[in-house]
Amino acid sequence: MNAVIDFNPLNTVQFEQVRAHYEPEFGITWLFMQPSPRPCFNQICMSELLMNQTQIEASHANPLHRPQQPTNYLVLASDVDGIFNLGGDLATFKEAIENKERDKLLAYAHLCIDNLWTFYNMQAPITTISLVKGQAMGGGFEAALSAHVLIAEKGALMGLPEVLFNLFPGMGAMSFLLRRIGLSAAEKMIRSGKVYTGAELYDMGVVDVLAEDGQGEKALHDWVRKTHKSLNSFQAIQRAKQRVNPLTKQELLDITEIWVDAALRLTERNLKVMERLVRAQNSKVGDQDEAVRAAG
Repeated sequence: MNAVIDFNPLNTVQFEQVRAHYEPEFGITWLFMQPSPRPCFNQICMSELLMNQTQIEASHANPLHRPQQPTNYLVLASDVDGIFNLGGDLATFKEAIENKERDKLLAYAHLCIDNLWTFYNMQAPITTISLVKGQAMGGGFEAALSAHVLIAEKGALMGLPEVLFNLFPGMGAMSFLLRRIGLSAAEKMIRSGKVYTGAELYDMGVVDVLAEDGQGEKALHDWVRKTHKSLNSFQAIQRAKQRVNPLTKQELLDITEIWVDAALRLTERNLKVMERLVRAQNSKVGDQDEAVRAAG
């Protein structure tokens, strides 16, 4: 049994939409998303995630000064039953697009990139892990892809629905998928708008560790236990992979500019499809059937 300790890297801060837990045996810090009112990335949730990540990173940056509760593994997970994250705050997108608020869209996109880049490029000996149970759509899937290790249950559902309303996922999907499965397969996935199961994505090489349904935490702990004895080697290999196939933050930021410009060209019909997905986010089920019919 793994002991879990309430852990807050910013002890004086009360977080609204992120809950942190710490497991001392292997140094696992969990960041559980609990966004409100919709299970998607709003600015509060993203700001709190970034604050936690950067504080944990900073506290481990100097190898001569390890914190009393060292983090070897940083896990992104969800407190919302059946949902990892449904992605971007589409209601905010729709309003900003209708009002032609380019700066607002770009600021949101840059906050997304700040989060994903920190998780991907952690400047400390910390392995980042995403644990996907339930649905991870759009930006939720992009966040999961930014981890060093993506663990998913077989029946988890992941997809990039942006093509349904004539857009594309602009917060890292192309960059992260390219480095996992190659450019052609990444483009095919993005253009399809298809929702995949965890099992399908494991077979494609997108998911690193596949868990039985309801056994995601067990699979994570099993992987950590197996990896921990050679963690230095694992982390060095991750660094080497990033060196031979480098990703820069500027690449991610440049793509957000393309995304914003494309978003501002959406038509009224496109925005109606987006509105259907907003209703899906509000209902917390992420059901895209209506949106698929509207796009067709």
